[in-house]
Amino acid sequence: MPRPSDRLLRFTRAERLVHRATAALMLTCLATAACLYLPPLAELVGRRRLVVTVHVWCGLALPVPLLLGLAFRAVRTDVSRLSRFTAADRAWLRAVRTRTPDRPAGKFNAGQKLYAQWTLGAMPVTIGTGLLMWLTHLAPPSWRTGATFVHDWIAAAVLVVTAGHIWMAVRDPEARRGMRTGTVGRAWARSEHPQWEAESGGGA
Repeated sequence: MPRPSDRLLRFTRAERLVHRATAALMLTCLATAACLYLPPLAELVGRRRLVVTVHVWCGLALPVPLLLGLAFRAVRTDVSRLSRFTAADRAWLRAVRTRTPDRPAGKFNAGQKLYAQWTLGAMPVTIGTGLLMWLTHLAPPSWRTGATFVHDWIAAAVLVVTAGHIWMAVRDPEARRGMRTGTVGRAWARSEHPQWEAESGGGA
């Protein structure tokens, strides 16, 4: 077992709760969407009205964990980190493209930032188009048709990107441990997020 000094605080409880709550809502939205759009699942689950209700309310609640989390400084700091691209991020993307092992990264690498920005950007689009589909009196039929098209394709893209995110997490036990317990090994941090490890010392 590593000594306490060999571990760094990566995520506070507030950060972990925001991640878990958002993940639970997102996965529920994707699961209920599958039950609504895939006939075999629809027949297996039944109770379409209940599935629609769960899907709609989980979709509307998607931004809530992050909005509540902004009350905590650690969450605000991470949001700021995720929203900015630096020279290190551009170097990381070049290294991925050229398969170079030396990939500079702060607390979040460029891939994680792109995923977070994509997810945050997809939320208002899916919520807005979903509302047009749900509240049929808000817009004429042509708008609802367009909203359905956009909503379905954005949802499909979210499914693919989320699956990729889960696949990357499955391949990295230490990253999962960091999200589960809040701490990561210093050696892992030095390898995967060297700039963050160097500037964090004993804390996040």
